[in-house]
Amino acid sequence: MGRECRLRSTRWPIPTATPPLVTLFRDRHERISVTKDSDALRRAIEAATDGDLVVYPTETVYGLGGDALDPAAVERVFELKGRERSNPLSLGVPSVDAALRYTNPTEFAVAFARAFLPGPVTVIVERGDAVPDALTAGRDRVGIRVPDHAVARELLGETGPLTATSANVSGRGSVTHPDDLDDRIREGVAAVVDDGETPGTESTVVDPESRTIHRRGAMAGAIEAWLDDPPV
Repeated sequence: MGRECRLRSTRWPIPTATPPLVTLFRDRHERISVTKDSDALRRAIEAATDGDLVVYPTETVYGLGGDALDPAAVERVFELKGRERSNPLSLGVPSVDAALRYTNPTEFAVAFARAFLPGPVTVIVERGDAVPDALTAGRDRVGIRVPDHAVARELLGETGPLTATSANVSGRGSVTHPDDLDDRIREGVAAVVDDGETPGTESTVVDPESRTIHRRGAMAGAIEAWLDDPPV
């Protein structure tokens, strides 16, 4: 019999003939339509690598990204969101293989991650030495997030790990369209990558090693079934 899965609450214009993949807001007044490989998206990537904050789309909600390995950038994310420092942030990466460079998961956790990522799942594993205390609130485990979203993974593949947290002020609802960003967030970031409406379902947060679901969200039923009878 499989184990029971426990639930805890715990200005450069683009010709009109070029169809935009994303839209980049440099500030509240300027909108630049860009394709994935354009100079404008490159500027968004450069903003993140320079230590600035960006808003980016995922397959769930819009995320707020800062250099997840830089304590100063992580601190700016907490400050902008008004988030308690005791509430850790997740590590956004473009692939499971990329996550392995910064974490020390068990073989079982890797098997789980490969089964569900990319996807709307945050997988909690042991962090590596490169992950700062600021991101994890001093804990030895970190959530890894690999969005099932081409634009997000393109960004993460170029910048390295970014914080994976919703682009909202703490205590307010998650954002599914850039038009709904709080002014505080919009004014505090260097770029907003706009890919239109996102589905809005939060990711499921799970620690596969302890078979614990910390937050139910997308794919929760499939995750419970996998943990109850793992195919490994």
